[in-house]
Amino acid sequence: MGTRAPIELSRRSIITGAASAGTGLLAGIALARKTSAATVAGPMKPVQPLAPGNASLPVAFIMDDGATMIDFAGPWEVFQDAGFAAGVPGFSLFTVASGPGPYQTTGNVVGSAAAMHMTGLKFTPDYTFDNAPQPKVVVMGAQGDGRNPKKLEWIRAVAQQADVVMSVCTGAFVLANTGLLDGLKATTHHNFYDQFAQRFPKIELIRGMRFVDNGKLITAGGLSSGIDGALHVVNRYYGASAAQKVADNMEYQGTGWRT
Repeated sequence: MGTRAPIELSRRSIITGAASAGTGLLAGIALARKTSAATVAGPMKPVQPLAPGNASLPVAFIMDDGATMIDFAGPWEVFQDAGFAAGVPGFSLFTVASGPGPYQTTGNVVGSAAAMHMTGLKFTPDYTFDNAPQPKVVVMGAQGDGRNPKKLEWIRAVAQQADVVMSVCTGAFVLANTGLLDGLKATTHHNFYDQFAQRFPKIELIRGMRFVDNGKLITAGGLSSGIDGALHVVNRYYGASAAQKVADNMEYQGTGWRT
């Protein structure tokens, strides 16, 4: 147990987009540990299908240092596979970040105290916020720099013409920081329910859901919930049969995407 605390501290500081360490961060983590995932909400109101058109749909994955692997890799696989697995026009994927990089995902934790950091997968984004094309779908997982003004401004701007803006895990904190979720329902990783509810009182937190769909804005719960959220988006564009074919191709047996 003694070796886990600093690792947990480092990971949680990254995935909530914390800009500083110290007593404030420790207090936030202590609050998160008090959270119970036992409360389960009832089914959400059904939403209308989306019109896919005849061309592949551009999907932007917002990336940054500390991006959690499965948060973007799970939805990426779903959208990547849709075209050939379901025989539909599918999606065209790209990554976007505040600068040219390189960046690092989560991974091994090395060092201690102020020198503690992740040594994850290195990557360079396809675009920056200055030159990225307009997406139809936006995906943001847990990542660092969740209050970056340029990042938040880009999300607000592209959300106006996007069909879907989706967060995964504590990517919900990034989306909530834009103000777009105010007055709506949302979910996040169960360890951060209380922290999210306290930080964003204008948002109705829904506990125990794989994802919450407000129409344009979708928030998926922790980690693998992003797969369900992405399959749900495929369902809205191309129908349940197409989404099931993608799930079958991935050998994914979860049914949480069916609402």
